[in-house]
Parts: sequence; structure tokens; C-alpha cells
Amino acid sequence: MAREAVIVDCARSAFGKRNGALAEVHPTDLLGHVLRTIVERNGLEPDRYDDVVGGCVTQSGEQGCNVTRNAWVAAGLPWNVPATSVDRQCGSSQQAVHFVAQGVIAGAYDVAIACGVESMTRSPMSSNARGGTGPFSPAFLANTNNTLGIQFWVAQVLADKWGITREEMDAYALQSHRRAAENTANGFFAGEIVPVPLPGGGVLDRDEGIRPDASLERIAALPPAWESAEQPAPDITAGNSSQMTDGAAAMIIAERSFAEAHGLPVRARFRAFAVAAEDPVLVLSAPVPVTYKLMERTGMSVDDWDAVECNEAFASIALMWQKEFRYPMERFNPRGGAIALGHPLGASGVALMTRLLRHLEATGGRYGFQTMCEGGGQANATVIERLP
Repeated sequence: MAREAVIVDCARSAFGKRNGALAEVHPTDLLGHVLRTIVERNGLEPDRYDDVVGGCVTQSGEQGCNVTRNAWVAAGLPWNVPATSVDRQCGSSQQAVHFVAQGVIAGAYDVAIACGVESMTRSPMSSNARGGTGPFSPAFLANTNNTLGIQFWVAQVLADKWGITREEMDAYALQSHRRAAENTANGFFAGEIVPVPLPGGGVLDRDEGIRPDASLERIAALPPAWESAEQPAPDITAGNSSQMTDGAAAMIIAERSFAEAHGLPVRARFRAFAVAAEDPVLVLSAPVPVTYKLMERTGMSVDDWDAVECNEAFASIALMWQKEFRYPMERFNPRGGAIALGHPLGASGVALMTRLLRHLEATGGRYGFQTMCEGGGQANATVIERLP
């Protein structure tokens, strides 16, 4: 009988603003706290896990030397369980999910954990790209016509290509804040958040970046976030871009018969995976081709998906995907996204899938689709099926 990879449980920390409540929490302790919580509440002996695969983008400083393994040890969990860290830029923990689920299907694992962490306060974005000549060699630059696409400019280029206006991006950003604020107020997010103890006392149990009082007038008044004559981005602002954030997330994935035999919940199964890449200069465009690739492989169409999560790295990226596939806005990032909640790079993939699964469970939906843009011009895509 064919093996099935199923989601047993998933959770995330509350997300902290850069230099906010989580600024004094070491990233290994942040991820370790989420790992320990999710392991303890499911009752399976901790040393039974076959592997832990974690996403992290800035793997240097406090997030260096295999942050996932360090988090597992810091959490006081059994040393005989291995762990590794992967970097597919913003999609790192979505890729971790793929690796774990595919390992389960292949028979390499019976049960394992996909997770991710990013402290953008303590390990600032791109701090692992400094020193020497940086990550881009002369050969790399020669193959990209000596052009490095600054993300704000890329977001502007893609907005222009898809005919997305500043007004549309600002309105979309406001929608993200309103949806996130509503789902905080009604307790939806409380069902997925692991409160984080703070070194000075107290806990962080709510996302810090949401602006319940956001207005279109305030967002529209914000200046461009990037000034450059060579790579202009006049319509891209702090208001219609994702926030730099500290956070962690984790997901237990098991073979279905193993989960059933051990009394573990069987909440959803993985139905399809894809990864794709295109322009390494326009580094944010790949969610569109990876979606087509997945549809060609599976025969699925957007009409099959009851909800879609496309990471809001920038409003223009989410709207690019939505316009390309004409997906109903009421089912698109329905609980708010990274513009409001924040984008802790290495954790975002698992956090989005946690939100997607819980939305399907709350609404009775069957299939959910997830994709996100990734540095280097790449993207992952995943379809999950909620199980009764």
C-alpha cells in the first residue's frame, strides 16, 4: 500500500516586531520553545522522531552552526534525534516541509518535524552575505548581466508588468491588517500561537505587527521605501511591504498508518509538491511558473482550491499571483498575511501552512494551495488536503 504523509500538528510562536518583544530571545531558544511545546502536547516519545528539518535564511551568528540542531538541544530534547537546517531563502521552511513529507512517502521517515526560525533582530537580514567579495562571484554577475535586483525595485517591476497600481497595493495592505486584526480579536490566531516567555517576565501571546487602526489615508501617505535612480520603486512603501519579524514555527509530519497506530491526530495529507525557478534578477516572480508547473503535473486548477496562501512579501507579489490566476479575493490569504503579521523569513513557510490548514478546518474546505517567492528567483508550491 502506498505511503501517505499526513500533518499531525502544527504551531507557531507569536510574531514579534524587529527590536520588539522578542529582541532578547535567542533564536535557538525561540525555536526550541516551539519544538518542545509541540512535541510534549502530542505525547509521542521525543526520541521516536526520525529527524528535524528546519528552515533559516540568515545562517550566521546566533543562527549559524545548524540552528535547528542547536534549538533541539537547547529545548532539552533527546540528543539522539538528528536535525539539519536548510536555506531556500523565504521558502526555507516550506522546503523543509517538502523534504520531511517526501522522506515519509519514500520510507526514510515514519515521523519527523519540519520547522523554521528567523530572528531578524538578532541576525539581521543579509548579515551572512558580508565579508570578502560577498556571495556573488564575478562569474555569477557575468551571468546576470552585472545586475542585482534590489527587492523593492523588483516588486515595482512586477507591479508594472501586471498593471498593479499604488492604490491597489495600499488597499490590499489595509485588507491584510483588517483581516489579521479580526482574527486576533475573534481568537482564531490564539489556536495556533505558542506564547513565548520573555526574559524580563511575562509572555508574548499576540502578533506585534498588526495595526488595527490602519487606514488607507495613512498607508497612502507613506513615502517610497527605496530611493534609487537606477532601480526606482516609487510605489513600494513600508505600508505595502512585509515587516521584518522574529518568529518560529513547527509541524509534525508522519506516515498515516504510523500516526493512526500511535494515536496521533491525522489532520491533512500532502497531495502535491513543486519547486521552480526563473529569473535570478527579478527574484520574486517564480510563484506564477511554479503554480503552472504544479497544475500541469496534477491536472488541478485554481477552481479545486478552497483557499490559497501566497506570501505577502510585497503586496505586488500577492496581487501578481491573484491577477494571473483570477482567484477569488475572499479565499485568498483569507486571514491576513505578512504585511500585517510579519515575515520571519525562515519560519514563514510552516506558519503559512499552519494558517492554511486551520482555515480549511474552520470552513470545511478540502484543498489548500500555498506558494511563496524566494531569493534567487525560486518558488515552492504545495497542495494539502484536509481529512475528516
